Amino acid sequence: MTEIRFELNDEFIELNQLLKLVGLCDSGGIGKQIVASGIVSVDGRPELRKTAKIRSGQTVTLEDVLIRIV
Repeated sequence: MTEIRFELNDEFIELNQLLKLVGLCDSGGIGKQIVASGIVSVDGRPELRKTAKIRSGQTVTLEDVLIRIV
């Protein structure tokens, strides 16, 4: 599994934007489609809210990629 560490500069980041910023998709719109497909998990639980607020300390998983929010 590939691990990416993402340094959060604000209180939170929307899930679709996080996927874009770490390079897992080309745009926030594609990020929304990926989340809607049901293959994204936050802290080990499936997440279908496209603009879920992701905060420091959480983990996001998409297929074989783990994103740690620091």
